[in-house]
Amino acid sequence: MSIRPLAALAAAAAALAACAPAPAPIGAVPGAFQADDFAWSQRGGQAAIEGRVTYAQDGKAYACVASAGLTPDTPYTRARFRTLYGSTERAALPAAVVRARDAGEAGADYRAYVRSERCDNGRFRFSGLPDGGWFLIVPVTAGEAPVVLMRHVDTRGGRVVNVTL
Repeated sequence: MSIRPLAALAAAAAALAACAPAPAPIGAVPGAFQADDFAWSQRGGQAAIEGRVTYAQDGKAYACVASAGLTPDTPYTRARFRTLYGSTERAALPAAVVRARDAGEAGADYRAYVRSERCDNGRFRFSGLPDGGWFLIVPVTAGEAPVVLMRHVDTRGGRVVNVTL
């Protein structure tokens, strides 16, 4: 192969590389908040999530701090939760660790889609939910630094999903 075709090949490779998107910085949330991605979560439904906290660590039983949160699973929230909790399935992390991770500012638009229910005697219930994926967040404590429990939950067929954290 002569030098001219090699130079043309190198120039083409450089041009393609220049068009490739730059990788997102570590800890950055790819994409922006899109209200349309959350619209499904505002519909009424017959599904419910009934939760119970039985979390224990090092022989200590943890109790709910105040309330449980429920956030719709969207590309935006999936990226946020992967950054904050290191998983999109389940986690149990000190609240200080979650707060120290940078997933960008969650604006008022995002927070408008987060549901909250009081946790009484280690139990909570979200009802009237449409079918879909949700992120359940429950802050708990054993009298020391709080821990945040996260679990991904799917509601399907208008059924009640029982979750033990």
